[in-house]
Amino acid sequence: MKTFRIAMPGHTAQDYRKLDVAQDYALPLRDTLRRPLRDLRISVTDRCNLRCTYCMPREIFDANHTFLPRAELLTFEETEHMARLFIQLGVRKIRLTGGEPLLRRGVERLIEKLARLNTSEGKPVEIALTTNAVLLSKKARALKDAGLARLTVSLDSLCGNTFQRMSDTDIPVSTVLDGIAAAQAAGFEQIKINMVVKRGVNDRDILPMAAHFRHSGMVLRFIEFMDVGSSNSWRMDEVVPAGEILDRIAVHYPLRAIGADYAGEVATRWCYADGAGEIGIIAAVTQSFCHECTRVRLATDGRLYTCLFAEHGLDLRTPLRAGAGDQVLLNLLAEGWGQRADRYSELRHLSGAHSSAKIEMSYIGG
Repeated sequence: MKTFRIAMPGHTAQDYRKLDVAQDYALPLRDTLRRPLRDLRISVTDRCNLRCTYCMPREIFDANHTFLPRAELLTFEETEHMARLFIQLGVRKIRLTGGEPLLRRGVERLIEKLARLNTSEGKPVEIALTTNAVLLSKKARALKDAGLARLTVSLDSLCGNTFQRMSDTDIPVSTVLDGIAAAQAAGFEQIKINMVVKRGVNDRDILPMAAHFRHSGMVLRFIEFMDVGSSNSWRMDEVVPAGEILDRIAVHYPLRAIGADYAGEVATRWCYADGAGEIGIIAAVTQSFCHECTRVRLATDGRLYTCLFAEHGLDLRTPLRAGAGDQVLLNLLAEGWGQRADRYSELRHLSGAHSSAKIEMSYIGG
């Protein structure tokens, strides 16, 4: 494959014509470690109505923080355009993230556009969304009607004080629970609950969370506290390892390991021996899964990131707005994935070293 230069600000449509060279792509597209491109995560806003300490600590994301101006965000039409190209290169699933995606005005219109897209095999692309559920009670029905297939809700504790301390908010945890109930009432059958576990902060809530979501039909997933971004003051001694989480639960509710739902699934799956449901463990710190990662991320302003822990992204908005043709954009996407060699978590796991210059999760999406 031909090597293309990175798209940089200031280029015009004429600059990109030289990249307009038809390529034959072997699908699924694979990176340098032979990982296929399957999953696209799209961040639709860098804003959030919470200030979770592990994502957007208030001392940094305060009233003086400058968020992206609206003109720098990809429009829904531009986002749909890019999604169509990613699908041509093998993407089968799209997840909308943020920030908090429900803060993006009219996000239902984007979901409607994306829900009409089909994979290269002619099957509908699966559309999912991750939310803190603060606005979900008002939005659940519209999201379902727009074609959203799956929901993931971030919820770190059922204890009101712990929830408010971790999310640094006055919003009660009941607002999130009401949002989850509204989603169930709207007909969402696939709801996952994500709990980031931090030692000494909410690890006492592991069992109460497990007990609450047993028999609920929802999958509770425990996530090791990760060093995402540069501002969450991550420390290894605050990580509760996956093995410890499982041991704490299994003492009260015996567990049995079950297989992955699909290739590249990041969570290991466990079911309760008594048939009360399923949990998942995302162990990006102690049990790296880089070798199976099939995800690419499109940030709010149109930059492409090939890893959650990336430091730099590929500017796609500039050529898109400069009038570059689809072949140019496809070549840029293919080259970006084809050169991918990211395995940050694996290297951190092996050496213990970690970078402090990564893109913030609120910008790139979780």
